[in-house]
Amino acid sequence: MSTKNVKKAAAITYDPAKGEAPILSAKGRGFVAQRIIDTASEHGVPIQEDASLIEVLSALDIDKQIPPELYQMVAEILTFVYQVDGQWDEHFLAHSNKTTK
Repeated sequence: MSTKNVKKAAAITYDPAKGEAPILSAKGRGFVAQRIIDTASEHGVPIQEDASLIEVLSALDIDKQIPPELYQMVAEILTFVYQVDGQWDEHFLAHSNKTTK
């Protein structure tokens, strides 16, 4: 079986109260990747497919903050998630108010 077609998945978590950057909360291939995807779906967590980002995230350690060089890529994912959830404006305004006070 070729490893080229094996499904990969990663999950990031972002809580501004716990740190400045998102953390890698899960990663896996094959069965584990499918469980990550299924769990996200079951909980209504938006899923975005990005093969190049998953390759980079797969090299990181779980429970570690995303390094600054990946902030742009992760910001695009967070924007996607907030837009899908319909919370982009609410989150953006809340964050802007914290940084301008």
